[in-house]
Parts: sequence; structure tokens; C-alpha cells
Amino acid sequence: MSAPQQLTFPLPQMPALGRADFIEAPCNADALARIDAWPAWPVPRLVISGPEASGKSHLAQIWAARSRGAIIAGRDLTLAGLVDLPPHVVVEDADKMFGAGEAQETLFHLHNRIASEGGGLLVTGETPPARWSIALPDLASRLQAMPLAQLAPPDDLLLGRVLAKLFEDRQILPPPPLIPFLLRRMERSFSAARALVAELDHRALSEGRAINTTLATEILGSLDPAEG
Repeated sequence: MSAPQQLTFPLPQMPALGRADFIEAPCNADALARIDAWPAWPVPRLVISGPEASGKSHLAQIWAARSRGAIIAGRDLTLAGLVDLPPHVVVEDADKMFGAGEAQETLFHLHNRIASEGGGLLVTGETPPARWSIALPDLASRLQAMPLAQLAPPDDLLLGRVLAKLFEDRQILPPPPLIPFLLRRMERSFSAARALVAELDHRALSEGRAINTTLATEILGSLDPAEG
């Protein structure tokens, strides 16, 4: 008979998203430098592209705090909501909104309004705008003309620091061997790091176990059929 599992209640995780909490590395140095340079941008518009969980939202939060701007998901853009947006705006995950006609039209008008009024526009997506399926040619040309900062995949140093921050956000102090152990075996991505730390936390709570390399081995084996 399997051991009874402890009931767990998912608590909201509150990652630290201030400038001091951003982990700088060669793969994100260009994008971070551009955010830090605000408001002295040659053109007050910027696209940041990069893989899921690579730091786009964190950079957006930093810029929004600096500019006192609003953050809105691309899919939530509506023509009626344009009047409520301030002079400086972040549009997140803009690459996921295409196919939604009103959202595209709203972004087109938002871009033009910000340009005419001297505001700032930051747009994020997993890929550069040249790879987005944009139905409006005028919007496509405007987005593709915006300055672009691309986030590259992480190296071991950055991925290790990201793992440490993810544990810290959950108030977990991992044993010293754990992060090097994970780095040798996990998928090389920020999203994999986030999912792995979340699963370690969940399993430790629900099963009353310590977070260590033994538990990590079980989780990694279940995530990768080749290791199971």
C-alpha cells in the first residue's frame, strides 16, 4: 500500500521582479542595457524577443516601473480599451494574439497614438516580429521597423543562478549539491527550470520529503522517458 499523501494547497508564488532581482548575463545584456537606458532611447519603441521564461516579463516590469507605464497582454487589446491606456505601454506576448482581428487593429492604433504623442511602447514575443502572422501590412511594417533586442538561451552560469532564484522565491534553501546536479541532467531552458523547481516543491510538500538529489532523480526520470 502506498503511503498517504499530505494535502497541499497551492499558494501564489510572488517572484521578485525589481531591477535588483534581474540576473544579468551575456544572453540578456543587450536587452537589459536598453531597458536601463530609458528614457534616452533613440526611438521610444522596442521589441524584446526570447524563449518562454527567459526574462521578458521581468524586463517588462522593470521598464513599466521606470516609465510608469501599463502592462497588457496582446490578446486583451481592444479598441474600446485604448482610451484607458497611459502614454507608456507594454504589450506582452504580442506574437500570440495574431489571428485576433480587433487586437491587431488595436495594436496598430496604439502604435500610431504613442508615436504621435511621444509615448513609449515595449512589445514582447517569443520570436521577432518578422516571424509573426500579421494580417495588417501596415502593422507588420511598423513592428518590423521597431528596434529589436533578442534574449539568447542561457549558459550554465545563468541557469544555475536562475535555479537559485526560483528556489529563493519559494523560500527553499536547496542543499549545495542539488543545483550542480540539476544542471548536468535537466533540459537547457528557463521554462524547464521553472517546472522542475515547482515539481520539487510540490512533491516535497505532498510526500513529506526533503528536497535533494534523490527526489530530483525521480522527477527527472519521470519527465524524460529515456531515463525512466
